[in-house]
Amino acid sequence: MGNQQSVMKHSVWYIAVISMAAGMAGLLYGYDTAVISGAIGFLQELYGLSPFMEGFVISSIMVGGIIGVGISGYLGDIFGRRKILMAAAIIFSISSVLSALVNSVEMLIAARIFGGLGIGLASSLAVTYITECAPPAIRGRLSSMYQLFTVLGISSTYFVNLAVANAGTHSWGVEAGWRWMLGYGMIPSLLFFITLLFVPESPRFLIKKGKDQEALSILRRINDKQTADLEMKAIKSSITTETNSSMLRLFQPGLRKALGVGIFLALFNQVIGMNAITYYGPEIFKSVGFENNTEFVATSLVGVVQLISTIAAVFLIDRAGRKKLMAIGSSLMAFFMLLIGGVFFFNIAGPWLIIFIIGFTAAFCISMGPIPWIMIPEIFPNHLRARAVGLTTMFLWGANWAIGQFTPMLLSGLGGAYTFWTFAVINVICFIFVMTIVPETKNKSLEEIEQFWTPNKKDTQKLSV
Repeated sequence: MGNQQSVMKHSVWYIAVISMAAGMAGLLYGYDTAVISGAIGFLQELYGLSPFMEGFVISSIMVGGIIGVGISGYLGDIFGRRKILMAAAIIFSISSVLSALVNSVEMLIAARIFGGLGIGLASSLAVTYITECAPPAIRGRLSSMYQLFTVLGISSTYFVNLAVANAGTHSWGVEAGWRWMLGYGMIPSLLFFITLLFVPESPRFLIKKGKDQEALSILRRINDKQTADLEMKAIKSSITTETNSSMLRLFQPGLRKALGVGIFLALFNQVIGMNAITYYGPEIFKSVGFENNTEFVATSLVGVVQLISTIAAVFLIDRAGRKKLMAIGSSLMAFFMLLIGGVFFFNIAGPWLIIFIIGFTAAFCISMGPIPWIMIPEIFPNHLRARAVGLTTMFLWGANWAIGQFTPMLLSGLGGAYTFWTFAVINVICFIFVMTIVPETKNKSLEEIEQFWTPNKKDTQKLSV
């Protein structure tokens, strides 16, 4: 308790500001996730897209994302987290302009792949940066900034899509409206770049590079002097005692389990159904009778619920704990997915679909939405963190690609009922894995969590479950 009060007294505003600055990487991810849901209907009409090509236009950005996260750790370890985050902002800004100017679906796909490279770089290193800077007592709350800004990007973009759709006739939307939707993506990317000009480098990265005094100065701004000095010693001990920083370490006993937990969290963040609703929300609402842009209004309402629920999660994560929230959330999501499937199976009136999707969305946003982004960088040791998070996040982006690519094919082939019931089964599996293999990392320092995975120390270094 005393340590937490000390953190609050000396540094809460400073660390909150730099965490929010890095968390703004989520704006890029959130904006692109939502903006394509508004544009895809116009693009489908303009280019006569098949279900496969419709999925490929949406999922193409994940191809670049997989490449981005795959190289993010190596680049972050060489050049620093901050510089690569700034490069990611520039890449996404260029991609947004190119996406608005293309004259063929092939050029649009190429521009989106390029933009995905920037989002992939940012998504991995942003959460790594926040985790390495945040004090244990409020690390969950601060690390959730990435997800909060992701949801803020999604929610605000729903209203951007609605405004653009209402700005002209339907034919104008087919010819030019979607270009404005995609082009506005340069705004969050420029905001992200500007905020990064005012934040420091990760102290753990600086210590790895031998810049101890600069790192200590940052740690003392984050913590009180005594805590900062103790953390400095713990970080240096962790780094200097580990001489083998090969990625092969992740496949050895101890860290192999950490890798498995990280991959599990990454996959279930994506495959439990939220992205299917985010990418295809307007089209899903259209299929049950929404029309005349009311599908955009319904999607915007879901976005508001996302934002409110994510704000609630910020205050719950460090109090309730990661494991408990994921267990509650996954069970509720399975329940609501059963109900959503029932809407399609029994041809129930459209308003019920909004209610059930809102329930699912709220459950996701307090559990499997933010928590994987928090826990993945927590569970890996200092000397491997950036690269391990990059590797793990590749699975996240791969699953993201699969959802974007195959959801329209599932809806077309299986129909809405069996598609959403499939997601219900996946959520049940998620609940089982959370209860059986995922540890609790609440209130543990990164160095304490690192010791948990050390072979032959499991009896003395257990995390509470």
